[in-house]
Amino acid sequence: MTSANRYMACCIVIWFMMQHVYAQTKLIQHIKARTHLSLNGRWNYIIDPYEMGFYDYRREPFENSASGTGGFYDNKKAVDNELVEYDFDLSPTLNVPADWNSQSDQLTFYEGTIWYRNKFNASPQAGKKYLLYFGAANYEAHVYLNGKKVGMHKGGFTPFHFDVTDKLQEGENFVVVKVDNTRKKDEIPTINTDWWNYGGLTRDVLLAELPSSYIQDYKIQLAKDDPQWIEGYVQMSDSTSNQSIEINITDAGIKTSLKTDAHGRVNFRWPAKKLTLWSPENPHLYDVTLIAHGEELQDRIGFRTIAVQGHDILLNGKSIFFRGISIHDENPLIPGRLRGEGDMRMMLQWAKELGCNYVRLAHYPHNESMLRLADEMGLLVWAEVPVYWTISWTNPQTFQNASQQLGDLITRDKNRASVAVWSIGNETPLSDERLDFMTKLAKQVRQQDSTRLVAAALEVHREGKTVIVNDVLANALDLASFNEYGGWYWGGDPSELASYSFDIAFDKPVVITEFGGDALGGFHADEHTRWSEEYQEALYKHQLAMLQKIDKLRGMTPWILTDFRSPRRQHPHFQDFWNRKGLLSETGKKKKAFYVLQDFYRQVKTKYE
Repeated sequence: MTSANRYMACCIVIWFMMQHVYAQTKLIQHIKARTHLSLNGRWNYIIDPYEMGFYDYRREPFENSASGTGGFYDNKKAVDNELVEYDFDLSPTLNVPADWNSQSDQLTFYEGTIWYRNKFNASPQAGKKYLLYFGAANYEAHVYLNGKKVGMHKGGFTPFHFDVTDKLQEGENFVVVKVDNTRKKDEIPTINTDWWNYGGLTRDVLLAELPSSYIQDYKIQLAKDDPQWIEGYVQMSDSTSNQSIEINITDAGIKTSLKTDAHGRVNFRWPAKKLTLWSPENPHLYDVTLIAHGEELQDRIGFRTIAVQGHDILLNGKSIFFRGISIHDENPLIPGRLRGEGDMRMMLQWAKELGCNYVRLAHYPHNESMLRLADEMGLLVWAEVPVYWTISWTNPQTFQNASQQLGDLITRDKNRASVAVWSIGNETPLSDERLDFMTKLAKQVRQQDSTRLVAAALEVHREGKTVIVNDVLANALDLASFNEYGGWYWGGDPSELASYSFDIAFDKPVVITEFGGDALGGFHADEHTRWSEEYQEALYKHQLAMLQKIDKLRGMTPWILTDFRSPRRQHPHFQDFWNRKGLLSETGKKKKAFYVLQDFYRQVKTKYE
């Protein structure tokens, strides 16, 4: 076999593998609006670093054996295989949703496999469909219901679900999930990150009950660059024509009944009659009702346009400055991922207090509830996938994974007025292979949702006192957006930043996606002493002065709102496994730089609005 034929055969094998892996990840829109049973709560768990619940002693998967029994998913002691080293009923419990690292000292640094088990009662009805839905599981999840595998999923931050109609039984049921957060070179993200690798079932788990034919997906938004029209579609779960779909937006004067085409789909375009457009100053949301097959969905959707024109970013046709901040999906006050709406509202309220109209939700898809809160609270959003640092650019399966995560993010959040930017990655190093990989992702965004901007957080380099921005990937993007850490990783003392200038090769709006420096909250010294609040304060003052020299500057998201945990940050006094670049400390105390940025945003608001 020639090398070309071997490559083709490899691609075919990978394609078939991906059909199996992702066969059931065509996402359902707005799951919480459906009739559902929450499976959140205390789940039994077993730590399995050797994966002995998945493989036998010859490293063969139990599920591939003739009997298909023996693994931990079987929920019995697997007498047939004499495997008696586990018992879920006697095992400890973890909260779901939540990461495992923050719930036990034993698990703080744990990376590997943990098995979850939960029992629940159900009364499945004839003629109904049942989906087992996971908001997110980090990173690879194998899911079993009543001892039978229903599917697997890769990706730590996007939702997935499986049709379990034929496996659900009357009375008691049990679901078992093998979750593995092991970092791997060919995954998205790859081995190196600068955030905690929280493992587990980190978002809601639901059992949804649906009609036999149900609303799979919908998009209802203003036409691109044209506030005179509302357009979109509704897609049913099956390809049956002549199904009736009713759409009501009462306050917008819209009430209509449509029939599906041969693909189970309706497309529409309506004149927008005196809409109140969504904006950070007036985050107006309309109640939207969709009815089909007796199922009635309620959503709240805002209408606005976002575009670029020359050096300007236009929201509803008017120039806007993105007064932003970056945010991780982590509560600094309580260890672990954001646990619920209260945690999320706290983070966004801090951003509002800072003077923000915009947040960068880095470096991966955040909880869907975070986007809905941003809609409600009036904050524009940069939404990102974890194509982060050095990816396996030439691996077709790695690209498929990245593409799947990007597609699922857009599918989930495309009706959120707050989402202004889809970001395809962060700080990816230059190469031809990387350029091809990232350009294809940018093209995917434009094909899937042309109503938002597409961007990435690019890297820069320096020649003497000049910061060079010439990454040709920007030709495929709407923004010249980049990270730079003058005064911390380069540039000497912050006072030296005044001597630097920028050479930006692109005639586009400039958004600085990261800058900043570390400060230990409560540590005070002079402005030349690293790690002090005074140093960080001086850094912000000199940075902002330097950045205002860029005539195309139209926004920024400094790094970062709050201190966050990272295994990379090991300094025994000033870090202790914390990245200290937050404007608020791990106790929620505002550092001195918070007030510098807050004052700058007040001035910017006066200038631009």
